[in-house]
Amino acid sequence: MHPQAIVEKALGVNLDIIAICDHNSAENAPYAIKAARGKNIKVFGGMEITSSEEVHVLAIFDSPDSLSSMQKYIYDHLTGKNDEERFGVQAVVNEKGEVEAINEKLLIGATDVALGDLLDNVHKLHGLTIASHIDRESFSVISQLGFVEPGMQFDALEVTPRTGLTQARNKYPELSNYSFVVSSDAHYLKDIGTALTRIMLAEPTLDELKMAFTGKNGRHIME
Repeated sequence: MHPQAIVEKALGVNLDIIAICDHNSAENAPYAIKAARGKNIKVFGGMEITSSEEVHVLAIFDSPDSLSSMQKYIYDHLTGKNDEERFGVQAVVNEKGEVEAINEKLLIGATDVALGDLLDNVHKLHGLTIASHIDRESFSVISQLGFVEPGMQFDALEVTPRTGLTQARNKYPELSNYSFVVSSDAHYLKDIGTALTRIMLAEPTLDELKMAFTGKNGRHIME
């Protein structure tokens, strides 16, 4: 899953936009963005952050400075050291496939940031927030809290491919005011492109995605 291989695989399955969202870290994302330069694909930097309630949230940015600021914020609120024998080596790999560093933080752990504060901080940095795999029985906002609180500031909700967009609308009628997305949640190269969301955009920018998630100016999720 090094940056160049991810970009090449995404191009090979005709994806237009991908987001690099490692758990509680964004150190690999800039290298994936570099690997995509000059190629017909847009790479957003992001993170899959674990709140203090153990809710997974995708935070996506279009600004390197905002992504860097969010990473620092999360690292300041994440304790513990990685156990390589149990969880594997956490390598930071550049666009050439070279190992730049080994991340020793316990990235599989939870931060001490409450969900509401996490969403607020992502939005202050002009990022997008997507509730991860809400239909999963662990690490989702519904599994951990029991429901999505009315007015909770998610920009969209992600469901797994096994549920899909149509079934999600039937399964969660109380969440009809949110946009749903599906993604591969790829942890292996072979999984990239196995699930995707089609979105009507004028160009591949975060501002366009924001409009699509709110159904403005003709931008929308193609369910």
